[in-house]
Amino acid sequence: MKKQLLIVGVLACSFASTNLFAQQKEKVEALDEVVVTATKFNLKKENTGKVIQKITQKELQQNAGKNVIEILNNVVGIDVRGVNSNASEPRSINIRGGRNRQVLVLIDGVPVTDQSAINQQFDLRLLAVSQIESIEILKGASSTLYGSGAATAVINVVLKKASEDKISGSFETSVGTNNTANVKGSGLSDNNQNVSLNGTLGKLNFLGSFSITGTDGMSAAKSKTNAVYENDSFYSKNALLKLGYAVNDKFSIETFLNYDDFDYDFDAGAFSDSDVNTGDQEQFRVGVKPKYTYNKGEVYLLASANVVERNLEQFNSFAGTLDNYEFVGRSVNLDLVNRYDFKDGKIQLITGLNYQIHSNNTVTPFAEIEKGIANFNTVDPYASVVYITDFGLSANVGGRLNIHNVYGNHAVYDGNLAYSVLKNENASIKLLTSYSTAFITPSLYQLYDGFSGNLDLKPESNETFEAGFDVNYKDWLQFDMVYFNRKEEDAIIYDNATYKYGNGSSDANGLEINTNITPLKFLTVNASYTYVDKDNTEDFNDYIPANKFVAGLDVNAFTNTFFNITYKNVGDRSIFDRYGSFGTAGEDVTLESYQVLDFAANYKLLEDTVTLFGGVTNILNEDYDDILGFSTRGRNLKLGVRLQF
Repeated sequence: MKKQLLIVGVLACSFASTNLFAQQKEKVEALDEVVVTATKFNLKKENTGKVIQKITQKELQQNAGKNVIEILNNVVGIDVRGVNSNASEPRSINIRGGRNRQVLVLIDGVPVTDQSAINQQFDLRLLAVSQIESIEILKGASSTLYGSGAATAVINVVLKKASEDKISGSFETSVGTNNTANVKGSGLSDNNQNVSLNGTLGKLNFLGSFSITGTDGMSAAKSKTNAVYENDSFYSKNALLKLGYAVNDKFSIETFLNYDDFDYDFDAGAFSDSDVNTGDQEQFRVGVKPKYTYNKGEVYLLASANVVERNLEQFNSFAGTLDNYEFVGRSVNLDLVNRYDFKDGKIQLITGLNYQIHSNNTVTPFAEIEKGIANFNTVDPYASVVYITDFGLSANVGGRLNIHNVYGNHAVYDGNLAYSVLKNENASIKLLTSYSTAFITPSLYQLYDGFSGNLDLKPESNETFEAGFDVNYKDWLQFDMVYFNRKEEDAIIYDNATYKYGNGSSDANGLEINTNITPLKFLTVNASYTYVDKDNTEDFNDYIPANKFVAGLDVNAFTNTFFNITYKNVGDRSIFDRYGSFGTAGEDVTLESYQVLDFAANYKLLEDTVTLFGGVTNILNEDYDDILGFSTRGRNLKLGVRLQF
């Protein structure tokens, strides 16, 4: 406790003292930031009543050495379960009291799901930061634009585009340790390399990127005794190819080809080691996007196909055999979208037609799900209207009809308002509010699995109300606060009484507070607080903290040099002991709060051609439980270099 109070005190003193030397810039630019995810087209952030956070390319470079999940974990309102576990363990993104499957992931606007998985959620370990230009997080129910799964948030990963130069490129490599708080000696077992080439040759542009990551030196499961558990490795490969051709000023075509693969070792469960359990996963994505710009608007078709294959070899302690599991999920997505502008863009009509088809093929020692049986398709027409006035009010309303070949029709709608109470060269104040609905179809596994599947499952419905404000002053102060209330009906849960999936309900409400202060040109202070109050009557609140606080200092005191120190305090979390794995069957197990202090730095030389970066995570070597029964990373060091030409 003393250590925790000391850290908070130091950060508070830093925050207070820097305000004494405040320097002011000339214009307010924060709300002029352009986002895409709110409407599927470029829109100024000031003109949407939805909550959107954007992680820029500059911020991604400042976080060199971290993966996508670690970066997202610092965003207000987001808590990643297992973020500090061994790389071989899956992660789960919890937003606004929701679960991983209620967060829809987009890659360049294309929904990506894993239809082979129980909850069809996308595994963010498949993404390489080096391939990403920016990340936008759209909070709240957003099924009107994005369909099933967009219940608590949409995370849109925008990949890098080709340089306008004939050819340019980069190479990045880093090494680091992978120790727990109590087990050292991993050596430089965390290794990452990436190479990228891109450019523009006349009307043709291209980008190619390839990344390799390897992590070892740490056991996935945690030992209750002094027993030495086997290290569980994780190795991944990520390849991306993008080609674009500008036929003329109005018509262009973009294509992409993406291959991701990783293999790993995993243990037998909480506090249980295994030296034979292994798995691998690969993803193949391909797509094309023809786009035509006309006098009053823009129309494009986004067509993509996605295949995910997973294989497991797991020891069966009852039969004494090494069992093999095979999972294949396939998806095809077609999205035809048009934006038409009225009155010089003051009124925008966005219409679309989305078609999706998904299938699952699973083969296990216990049951089989056939591709010809486990499939569904949807046809969704949707529309949205954006109205931007001259007196600071912006409104956005829309609706979507989900036509599902199993459930029939399901309608969703949303509306949001943004009002600029004040906007001038010195300050801006924006009020925002929204009400939106969403739906989640049961996964193919939840429907068709031979043991726990339930064909009578209903689709889950979500509705979210939010209200808040955003304040900016002379580009050195930014403060926003949002209250949210979220309700789930027919929430898809696992019923312990019937050992099958069923429908329940759950409510959540909370508060998200975020501030960013730049009192000096070389210093930025940022802090965020998230509060979540969730009703767990029929749904289990696994590892979702009620309180989370994140604070950081960014320092550019010296030319070409950047330093960051980040402090995180994650409150108590609970997990329901369904099967007595933790000795308390049928009861909640409480995990105590924990704190982590991280440091990162980078230095640029030779006119930004070379960047040296490094960092230390968990400086205080805090020993805590991220996931009960599994190891958590202690103090670790990472060093690297990035070359650009």
